[in-house]
Amino acid sequence: ALATAMAPLWPCVLLAASGILATDTPHPRNSALHLLTKKLLQKYQKEVRPVHDWTETTTVYLDIFVHAVIKCLDVKDAENQILKTSIWYREVWNDEFLSWNSSLFDEIREISLPLNAIWAPDIIINEFVDAERSPDLPYVYVNASGTIKNSKPIQVVSACGLETYAFPFDIQNCSLTFNSVMHTVEDVNLAFLRSREDIQHDKKVFLNDSEWELLSVSSTYSVLHSSAGDFAQIQFNVVIRRHPLAYVVSLLIPSIFLMLVDLGSFYLPPDCRARIVFKTNVLVGYTVFRVNMSDEVPRTAGSVPLIGIFFTICMALLVLSLFKSILLVRFLHDEQHSGWDWPLLCLQEDIDADGPTVDPRAQHAAVTESPTCQEHQAQAGTLTEIWSQLRSINNYLRAQDQAHRREAEWLALLYRLDQLLFRSYLAMLGLYTITLCSLWALWSGL
Repeated sequence: ALATAMAPLWPCVLLAASGILATDTPHPRNSALHLLTKKLLQKYQKEVRPVHDWTETTTVYLDIFVHAVIKCLDVKDAENQILKTSIWYREVWNDEFLSWNSSLFDEIREISLPLNAIWAPDIIINEFVDAERSPDLPYVYVNASGTIKNSKPIQVVSACGLETYAFPFDIQNCSLTFNSVMHTVEDVNLAFLRSREDIQHDKKVFLNDSEWELLSVSSTYSVLHSSAGDFAQIQFNVVIRRHPLAYVVSLLIPSIFLMLVDLGSFYLPPDCRARIVFKTNVLVGYTVFRVNMSDEVPRTAGSVPLIGIFFTICMALLVLSLFKSILLVRFLHDEQHSGWDWPLLCLQEDIDADGPTVDPRAQHAAVTESPTCQEHQAQAGTLTEIWSQLRSINNYLRAQDQAHRREAEWLALLYRLDQLLFRSYLAMLGLYTITLCSLWALWSGL
């Protein structure tokens, strides 16, 4: 009966409870953060530079942290290389239209606002050669005094003229230049958010597990004068050096081994045909190694790596030595061939020159001669033939002696040339090794 009597009162009890809950729970539209955001953006004009006095300059403070050097890309048909780095970029400026009294808004001292709803400086990087790759961070922080902080990570793909002369012990200096696109220095000026010393030696966030190592980030401020006006710009010079160990193992040590093998070929006799085969195989090894090296060594129009210069000189010395060996073998082959034909030619000439000729009158007179006279004449002819053959053998031996003498002179000349090439090759190999060790020592001393 009590339940039946209370049934009409339940709707009133539920309505009263809901009213109490509604009174205790504030509506989002009535929150201090909502009211502050609405007040700041209600009449905000993002197309206008945020200053009350238009003659006042807006100063943008810049700062970067180099996080990693991702890759150095080679461009075959351009003078410059492309450097891909990951940086953390920060910019701070003051917006006079976004300030408030924190005591009137529940002591709120900092809020986040959409970046696309407020004015932002048009700062770009001059060295950009590709689209900016960074995560979309749509908000910025604004404090009660109107200071705006915009921070975001950026993958910068920029042009950088690399000096590859000391590869793989090279040190590169790549610049990132920030400036406004449209605003002159009278409207938008640039400044450093931190001191230059702190920026230069800050390596806390850099990842050293890549191919490159960060040495320093120096910075300079300047004003660019052009026909369109004067523009403020800040340049950060990122100085990096390559980790050479992988290239020492895969390029430098094999190249030294290949040069030592080629150097050992000079101990083969210069007139040995096997030397030509050996040097030809070494030349094939040089060619294969050079093709593989071209894929590892960066190519630029401004400089040639020192390792490539030494390697080309060693290949030239190898080709000269191979060409000299080919000429020597060819010369010796011609001498031996002419030596085998010489006695036959001499004998044939003597037979043709000193052989008996038949004269009709002498034949008629021989019929009337006595047998004793004919016998004496036959013996005289035999002695004459023997004498001519002895003369031919003597001429042949003299010719052989002259040929051997010429051959000995050529061999002596080629031996001296071979020694000269050997010493040049040895000096080049020693200079190559000393240069690499010096570059490595200079690299390690930085």
